[in-house]
Order: sequence, then structure tokens, then C-alpha cells
Amino acid sequence: MAMPLRADPESARVAPTPSPGGEAATRLRIGIFDSGVGGLSVLQAIRARLPGAELVYAADTAHVPYGDRTEAFICERSERISRFLVDQGAQIVVVACNTATAAAVAALRAASPTLPLVGVEPGIKPAVALSASRRVGVLATTRTLSSDKFHRLAQAHADGASLVLQACPGLADAIENADAAGSGLDVLVERYCAPLREAGVDVAVLGCTHYAFARALFERALPGVQLIDTADAVARQTARLAAGIDARIDAVAVSDAAPCALRAWSSGDPRGLAAFARRWLNLQVDVQDMSC
Repeated sequence: MAMPLRADPESARVAPTPSPGGEAATRLRIGIFDSGVGGLSVLQAIRARLPGAELVYAADTAHVPYGDRTEAFICERSERISRFLVDQGAQIVVVACNTATAAAVAALRAASPTLPLVGVEPGIKPAVALSASRRVGVLATTRTLSSDKFHRLAQAHADGASLVLQACPGLADAIENADAAGSGLDVLVERYCAPLREAGVDVAVLGCTHYAFARALFERALPGVQLIDTADAVARQTARLAAGIDARIDAVAVSDAAPCALRAWSSGDPRGLAAFARRWLNLQVDVQDMSC
């Protein structure tokens, strides 16, 4: 049975920060995790919306990609990493991975109903609303597209539109290992986009947080097709939860303050995550080993 995600009192303590009036104010702390680097696209959107919040990021790079893992494995890793982030003082946990959301977020919420959790899911509803042709492409991992959660989402929001589902095995892993120019990705992106072009879609959903880093390649492979990713929607939901966390958290700490330094952990080589953040996002991130 899953154990509730509860922070250790010492490790979870959120350090006070100076407020404009000189008194101590508490900064909001948000934990974000993904199987690898893809969740950095979500982190970037959250940081833009809540620059004063402390962001802590966990990448399970020793086990990336999740798209080829079993549901039981993804659930077990998601529970361990969520607990790790809570132990770092996270007051909100963002599951910045479509595959982990589909496989594990329901179990995480059942285990810890008082912990604010934000998941990521393909933006089918906004994509359908934007589609004039009523033909929408969805690019995602095999695990996401085969999940019960995705099928429920599609049934709820397709609204009679034709969904062209395209699994992209190997693409998330290729993005993990690509350089900033995206070399080596163009062939994969072209292969997976070809069926969407042939089907005449006019809107396509990037259903994996990794895919945002190859957006330019998707735009080239799908000319005239509007692309949807959900990082901004996740950031908005995170901000809504943040507003209700605790009256003791100074508003400056979640809106107008100077951005905090980012902290991150990796279950694989920390240097890889740090290099990716620096190369693709121009972010300097202190990455430590994560032993969980």
C-alpha cells in the first residue's frame, strides 16, 4: 500500500527570506519531476509565472525514458521521487511528465490527498477547439497513448473530431542526448510527423514534455499546423494552487521577487542534466546526485 507523502520536519523546513519591509517572509517551494530533461520546459514556464518561488527539480535520468517502462515501475518511481521532493520541502509537486501523469498521478493523489499535485496531460481539448478541419494529431510516447487515462481524456474532449494518434518511440531519449542544434532529431521527427501530414491535421499536440525542445523541427515537419503543448497551462494551475497554500507566504515570494537559484537532482549523471539546462535554456543549475 502506498505511504502518504509527508515531509520530515527538518528537511522540509522552508527558509525565510527578507521581505521589502525587512521582516522574514516564507518563499513558496515547488517540486517538479520528470523521467529526464523534458520537465525543464515546464519548470521554465512555472519560473516565468512565479519567479519568486523556490523550484526544486528531480530528473530520473537513470531510468529515462518512461515511455517504454511498465506502469508498475512508473508508479513506484513516481512515488519515491514525489516523497523525495516533499522531503526537500516542496509544498506543491508537479508531475512534469505525460507518461508519469497517465500512469501514476491518480495513485499519488489517493495516497496523499492533502498534497497539492499538478499533472501534465496532452492538450486535446484546446487542440480540438482550435481545429478548423476537425482533424487533430497527437504525438506522444507509446505508454501515454496506451494508458486508460489518455483514452478517457480523448473520449471526454474529442467532441467528434478525428484524432490521429502517433506514438514516437525513441524520440524522448534522442532529445535527452541531442545537442542544441537538434542534430540527429530531424529524421525521427520527420518520420513521426509524416502520418499527420497525410491525414491533413491542422493542429498537433506535443504530448510529451521533451518534445517542446524539438519544437522548431516539428514546425518544419508540419508547415501550417498549429502546435499545442501544455507547459503554460501547467504553470497556470500551479499558480492557482500556490495562491491557496498558506497566507503566511508573502505574495512577493510568488510573483514579483527576483528569481531564486534553481536546485536539481538526477538519478543518473548530474553533469548531463546541468549541461542540458545550460545548453538549451541558458540556465545555470546546481545538480546533485539523487539516491532514491
